[in-house]
Amino acid sequence: MTTRDVVLVGASAGGVEALRTLVAGLPADLPATVLVVLHVPPTGSNALAAILDRSGPLPARAAEHGGALRHGEVVVAVPDRHLLLTDDHVALTSGPRENGHRPAVDTLFRSAARAVGPRAIGVVLTGALDDGAAGLVALRAQGGTGVVQDPADALYDGMPRAALEAARPEHVVPLADLPGLLVRLVHEQAPARPSSAGDDRMREEVAMAEFDLRPLAGDDHPGEPSGYSCPDCSGVLWRIEDHGLLRFRCRVGHAWSPGSLQDQQTSELDGALWMALRSLEERAALAREMADRARESGHGLTASRYTDRAVETGDAARTIRRLLTSGTLRGPAGTERAQDETDG
Repeated sequence: MTTRDVVLVGASAGGVEALRTLVAGLPADLPATVLVVLHVPPTGSNALAAILDRSGPLPARAAEHGGALRHGEVVVAVPDRHLLLTDDHVALTSGPRENGHRPAVDTLFRSAARAVGPRAIGVVLTGALDDGAAGLVALRAQGGTGVVQDPADALYDGMPRAALEAARPEHVVPLADLPGLLVRLVHEQAPARPSSAGDDRMREEVAMAEFDLRPLAGDDHPGEPSGYSCPDCSGVLWRIEDHGLLRFRCRVGHAWSPGSLQDQQTSELDGALWMALRSLEERAALAREMADRARESGHGLTASRYTDRAVETGDAARTIRRLLTSGTLRGPAGTERAQDETDG
């Protein structure tokens, strides 16, 4: 009997404690492999495997390229590498980032959907923004099982709420009930893999994550041109409708959800405004200095022109400063990437 013997877990902000709670409740004889992606900065430490190894009876190790899946083990993604599933082995790649992340939850879920389909259980835990939602949609389309932490129970409800709305998972439970649910699910027979019209596109997207350049060499594009540019490479983003979920991908493979794209655009706008503020402050200071010099030399008309310029430039600088300090640019979603990075 083929069982659900691959458990995929994605988390972000607040994820370390949630993962510790999860693995603490899993038995040593779990007949499944647990693969974990937690958002961490590219230069972040690789301590999560050691933390989880001490947190429960299951041994935990950092993922190694080509490593075989073994039941009763936790495999943890490493910084700045996507964790993918190919057949019954894991792969580590430097493929394009998804939602600004590498490793990304969507990438793991999508590769597992193609590799093992109904054998996989996708779990989305606490985290900001919406990584994991598109991956869980792909996984469920291939017969996998969706499990989401109850958003009301999550420290950060962005990822669970997005996955709940996009993928309509079979199970929504508080963290305390999750180990028991997984123990039950991994002993159940896996369903047959359904036919899926999106299999060709999913194959191409997994190939992009593997840094296979063949999908990039043709004239086919993943969707329709959107008119938006990719924050990572400035290329055109193509609009993809995926089982009712809107997302974007550029020609070289960077992928974005609408929420993550907007958050990154806000960050870029924030940086541009700070540069504009610096330039205006310097221009106003120079105009005041030139006005003083003209006044000391008895050139009143010239001094008046420089003074007017300083006032106008100072007014523009104050307008930008008010915009930057008012919080208008960043609503609740605008602080989430910072929370992701801090937590990682």
